Amino acid sequence: MPLKSKTTGKLISFEGSEGSGKSTQIARLAAHLQKTHREVLTVREPGGTEIGEQIRNIIVHNSKGDEMCAETELLLFTAARAQLVREVIAPALARGAIVLSDRFLDSSTVYQGIGRNLALDPVNQINRFAVGNVMPDVTIVIDVPTKVSLARLKQRASDLPDRMERENVDFYNKVREGYLLLAKGMPQRFIVVEGNAGEDAVAKKIWTAVKARLA
Repeated sequence: MPLKSKTTGKLISFEGSEGSGKSTQIARLAAHLQKTHREVLTVREPGGTEIGEQIRNIIVHNSKGDEMCAETELLLFTAARAQLVREVIAPALARGAIVLSDRFLDSSTVYQGIGRNLALDPVNQINRFAVGNVMPDVTIVIDVPTKVSLARLKQRASDLPDRMERENVDFYNKVREGYLLLAKGMPQRFIVVEGNAGEDAVAKKIWTAVKARLA
């Protein structure tokens, strides 16, 4: 499916380690944006489509998931992303909607490229092939210390940790450093928010930054 150029729509992606509070802050930003009388759509990765949700189940819950090689993981994530972009995100942007995405292509750069030690050139090529010309207008990184991230994961009592949540401290240190490195290199797109403050304080910082960027 060919991708049309974005019109008045905006794509805002949220990134950060597991337990950084992305889901909570996406919901709060969506509530703010809906008051501006814009269509607001929230999506998550991997998932957001029937095909994407099936891929998500393979990635995070498959009984043989721990045997998955890094290259397979990368291709599954980007396959789900390609479907999400063409089926949901691109049409929404064409309508003029604001799309809030819980993760996007930067997750693959950081988790598979840096965390899994895959070469960044092929990771970037695969990323761009999957998303075409659909890139975030703004990317918010909610930054929390690794020990805080892992502590929050342990507090989640509703489900057993999935295979991404079971990674070790060294992996999450690389993920955090990777996000901060990306943000430093692309300040025109990235906003880094200290996520260790209270929920209200984080939400206020995000809303202030997004208003300035969208203006």
